[in-house]
Formats: sequence, structure tokens, C-alpha cells
Amino acid sequence: MIKEWIRLSSLYFRSAQLFRAFKFTISVLIPLLTLGSMGYMEYAVPITIGVFLNAPSDIPGSLRRKVRGILISIVLTMLVTLIVSLARPHFWVLLAVITLFAFSISLLAVYGFRGSLVAFSGLLAMVFSLAHGISSVPLWMHVLLLGGGGLFYLGLSLLINRIIPKKDETQLLSDTLSLTGDYLAVRSELLAQTGKRDELLRTLYKLQSEISEKHEILRELLLTKEKRANRSHFDEKHLLIFISLVDIFELALANSLDYHKVDRLFLGHKIQLKKFIKVNSVFSEQLRLLSDSIITKQDIPSKEPMVTALTEANLAIQDYVNLVGLPQAREGAVMLKNLHDYQTLQLQKIRTVRRALANVRNDSKLSLKSKDAHQFITDQEYSFNIILQNLSIKSPIFRHSLRLTVAMILAYIFGTSFGITNTYWILLTLIVIMRPYYGLTKERSINRIIGTLAGAVIATIIIFLTQNPIVYGVLAALSLTMAFSLIQQSYRYAATFITINVIFVYSLLTPNALEIIQYRVLDTVLGAVLAVIANYLFWPSWEAMNLDKFLTESIRANAKYLDAIRHLYRTKQNSELGYKIPRKEAFLSVSNLNAAFQRMSQDPKSKQKSSDLIYEMVALNNTILSTLASLGTFIQNNKTTEESDNFRKVVSFIEITLNNAAQEIDQIDVLPSNKPENIDIAKENLKFSYDNLVMARETEIQNGNIAIEKEMLSHLQEAHLIYNQLVWLKDLSEKLEIVSKKYRKRCAE
Repeated sequence: MIKEWIRLSSLYFRSAQLFRAFKFTISVLIPLLTLGSMGYMEYAVPITIGVFLNAPSDIPGSLRRKVRGILISIVLTMLVTLIVSLARPHFWVLLAVITLFAFSISLLAVYGFRGSLVAFSGLLAMVFSLAHGISSVPLWMHVLLLGGGGLFYLGLSLLINRIIPKKDETQLLSDTLSLTGDYLAVRSELLAQTGKRDELLRTLYKLQSEISEKHEILRELLLTKEKRANRSHFDEKHLLIFISLVDIFELALANSLDYHKVDRLFLGHKIQLKKFIKVNSVFSEQLRLLSDSIITKQDIPSKEPMVTALTEANLAIQDYVNLVGLPQAREGAVMLKNLHDYQTLQLQKIRTVRRALANVRNDSKLSLKSKDAHQFITDQEYSFNIILQNLSIKSPIFRHSLRLTVAMILAYIFGTSFGITNTYWILLTLIVIMRPYYGLTKERSINRIIGTLAGAVIATIIIFLTQNPIVYGVLAALSLTMAFSLIQQSYRYAATFITINVIFVYSLLTPNALEIIQYRVLDTVLGAVLAVIANYLFWPSWEAMNLDKFLTESIRANAKYLDAIRHLYRTKQNSELGYKIPRKEAFLSVSNLNAAFQRMSQDPKSKQKSSDLIYEMVALNNTILSTLASLGTFIQNNKTTEESDNFRKVVSFIEITLNNAAQEIDQIDVLPSNKPENIDIAKENLKFSYDNLVMARETEIQNGNIAIEKEMLSHLQEAHLIYNQLVWLKDLSEKLEIVSKKYRKRCAE
């Protein structure tokens, strides 16, 4: 326990999150301490507010996008501060301004996560402008100093980024290594824990979504134009690790099995199966250790446990054959052999990561052409048309903007009417907590209340123990750093430290610190409760209303991925773009579907319309993706035979069935079936090809050729995998089409 605490503490103090928080705190303290010591505190305060308002846009990603985001944020916060401050003396004018800004600024969230952070800065500026006595300088100077504070933060951030440029990349790679390790661990549990598979699959979907999110940010960081033009050895190393992690993830997906079939084949022979489960567990632990190593710069962990586990798994195949005997053991043995081949490839990829971390230069040769790299980046479109497209009640962001606007107006009128001190604290709580989706808003509200109460208790105890302003100042600075470093990892703890910071800042300015604590808690609770009520009552955006889009996108992406696999099998040409881009799109679309399903599961049960059918379709899409990855990985890494007419016919049937399922969800009438005829005959012919190889192998054994030749083994594996995976895909696609029809019918009722 103590050792684990020490490990986590070491990782935290070396993390990019804490590094970014220190950068933010330094940016706040420099103007306060330098200008304050010179007697110009009235200038220091607006500069500090400018830093505070514009720091949120400083997130990992392309340097160009980061600079543009902060510059837009600076202009927006200056404009909002000026207009709101001018309108503040006139109640009805101010109300109109709040309405206009709350709605229009929150719409910027349609431009993705960076857009939502720029919007947050604008809303924050609006709330801060409502505070009385926040600045003692003329308004025009206050606005200019705000902009100066934003530019100061941008300049300092660029300078620090120049000195220590790889902190975000390293942290993201570490997080991705750790998440991929967790993914492999859950995969191994799926084989071992027969009674918990539904729960484990849900965990797997969540992890898959988180991993894909990290992959997208890393693509933006590592494959940008400036990176491609001036790639250093350090960049090559990080890119090599990232590409290996994508391949490890695909191989993990490719290890998908028909678990009911596995249970049947290995009933009474779990010892042999446990050897393969152990391989996944050892690989998982290795990735977690490498995740720590990339941050702490400690020695690379030994590879011996992985090699030993894989060797034992290989021996377990023969043990299984000896125990069960041929021909009964053949199907299980071929399945284990395919699994062993995937795990062997995973070991190679993990060893590539190890060598990259160990700075072995001759292993940094990348096959990805620089001119093609940009096609792997998912570009965020920033045209005004995106805003126009979302000016519809069907848009979750439009609904959120309406909801937030109404909540802020009600809160401001309520606070003003009842003379609540610091009404802007309620508004601040609203813009921090409210999200487009009810589940996340409710979760953040609970965490905000708990964190605020905890922070208030801690601050009260300290105030009773000491009234030393130096202690208050130090604790205010430390709590600000801690809050900023934890805001993405644990909002509850971040809220605790934010409360401590606010209380000690006010304690330095006013003598009535305990009264400030009382108002802080009351306003936070009011804001949090109002946020949840508003999300439930005002134009609620229940996730079940938006899932159709994610379902059809994932189904069509899987169909395109299958088409890329068919092309690969036919041509034997391993094209980077022709295969990897459809693979990436399929992974991303299914991960988006998983994330949407997770959000739906947080909605009230009464609002989870057709949740049983949706879950079934989510599970089918994930299983289809895993099966496709299994096919694609095998074809990529093995010498295969020529494509047969039967293969083409079954693949064509699956593609049409998938597209029909997507049309059913889209409420589009499906045309009379144009699926290939005699599909059952094609399926039987594929099985006949495998049976012929089995009979040939039986003849070899009868003739005394016990040791199987490499070519025969390869053909057996290929025939077994192609037949089983295609038949499984056919069954899965047909089930998906049936469930889609049920879903369409239920939606029409």
C-alpha cells in the first residue's frame, strides 16, 4: 500500500498536469509579486485576471491551434468584459447582454474541446465583469490590462514550451501505455471470469473510448505539418512508440474470441487456457511499468516475464493436444495457435516500445510517409457554417446554450431580487458545472458540492488555528496549483482546492473570512442544484435522442473497414492509407459510440429509451470491429492464399447486411434484397476447404508424418480463421440487421 502510494506520488509530481499547473501559478504570481512590491497592485489584479481567463485554452495539441485558441480567447474576454461592464449599471440592458453572450458564446462548443474552452473563457469573463470592485483602474485600462495578462501568459507558455517542449507528448504516451495495459488486463479477465463478462465488456467499451481519445490527441501532436518538416530523433522515438501502441491496440482487439465456443472447447482444460490468460496479464503489467518508466526515466523493466509466459503458452498447445487427443483437439489447438500468433506479434510491438524508450536509434525507421501523415489527423472544421448547422433544436449544443442562458438569467434575477452576496458565484458554479448532458452535469454537481464542503471545512480549521497572512498566501498559491493540476483527473479534489484557494484569497483581502466561507458554500449548493434542475427540465438532451448518428456511423465505418480488408486479401498489397485509414475511422467511430452509450447510462432510467436494443447494437458493433481486426491482422502478418469466389460472396453479403442495418436505424426503407444468392452454399464451401485440409492432415498422420509442416499449419490456420471469422461476421451482421429493424419499429411507436 505504501509502495503504491509512493509510486503514484512520484508520477503525480512528475506529471504534465502538475507542470502545467506550476506554469499557471507562476503566471499568476509574477505580476502580483512584482507589481505589488512596486506599489502598483491596481495594475497587477487585472493582469492576473487576464492570465486566469485565458489559461484554460492551453491544452495539449498542435502549437498553431493552441496559439490561435489563446489569441481568440484574449480578444473575446476583452470584448465581453468591456460590454458587460458598460451595461452593468442598467439592469434590463445587462439582462439582455447576459442573454446574448451566454447563448452565443456557449455555441462555440460546436468547434470541439478547444472551442468549448474558449467559450468557457468568454463566459468566465462575463461572470467576472459582474463582480463589484474587482478593479480600481478605469475601464479602458482594465480591459487593456486583461489583454496584456493573456498575452503575458501566452508568451510565458511559449517560452516554457521552447525550453521543455515534450512534456505533453510524454504524458500522453504514458497515459496511453497505461490505458492499453488496462485494456489487455480486462481482455484476460474476459477469458477467466465467465460470470462477469457483461460488466467487463462495459469496462472494455469505456477503456476503448478513452484510448481512442488519447490516440486522436497524439495524432495531432505527432503528425502535424511542422513535426513532419523538422522531425528530430526524439520525435521519431515518440512517433514509433505511438504507432506501436496503435498496433498493440489493434492486436488486442483482434484477440476477440467467441467466448461461448471457448468455454465449450476448453471445458475441463482451463489449465492450458490460463497460460494464455497469463500472457495478457504479463503484457498488461509490462505496459504499465513502461508507462511509469517514460515519466520517471527509470530503467526499462525486464522482458523475461513476457518471453517466459509466451513460451509456456506455446507449450500448453501441445499439452492440450496430448490430453484431448486428435482429431477432437484440432479445433481448439488451431484456435490456441492463432491466439499465440497474435500474442507473439504483440510481444514484438511491446519490444519495439522498449527499444524506443531505451534510445536504440536503428529501430526508429518508420514506414509512414510524411506526405501521407496528415490524412491520419481528424481535422476540426472551423467555418461559420458549423454554427449555422447547429442552430436547430435537434443539436445538443444548441439545447445546452438555451438551457445555460435560461439558468443564468434565473440565477441572476433570483440573486439580485433576494440581495444575495456575490451572486456571480452562483453564475460561476453554473458555467463550471453545466454540460450538454444530464449525467455529466449531475456527476459534476455532486463532486462540486462535496469538494466545496470539504474545502470549507479544511479552510475553517486552518483559520481557527492561525490568522497569519503569510500562511494564507502560501496556502492560496499551493491550493491554486493543486486545483489546476487535478481538474481533469478528479473534479471533486479540484473543487476542494479551488474552495481553499478562494477562501484564503478573500481572507487576505477582508477580515470576515468565516462569513465568506458561509456564502461560498451556500452559493455553490444553489448553483449546483440549479444546474441539475435546468438540465432535467429545460430542453433536456437525453443521449438516447442522439445515438442514432453514432450507431450508423460505426456500422458504416465497419463496412468500409471490411472492404479494406477484402482489398488487402485480394491484392496482398499492404497499403498504409488503403488499410490503416479505414481501420482508424472504424476504431474512432466505435469508440464514439461507446462514449455516447456511457453517457446514456448516466441518464435517468426513464429517459433511456430502448436501452436494451441500443446496448445489443453497441455490443454487436464492438464484436464486429474485433472480428474485423482479427481478420485484418492475420492477413497483414501472414502469407495467405488467393481470394476465392466464396470469400468474395460472403464478404459482399456482410457488407450489404451492415449497410441495410444502418438504413433501418436512419428510418430509410431498405430496397428489395440485392444480397448474393446461395450464401449458405458459399459458407459450406469455405468449411469444405477447411475440412479438406483436415483430411489431408489426417492422411499425413496415418502415414507416420506426426510433425506438421509449416506450410500445412499455415494453411490450416488460414482456413480455420477465415471460415470461423466470416461465418461469425455473417451471423453478427444478420443479428444487427434484425435488432435494427426492432429498434426502428419501436421508435415509430
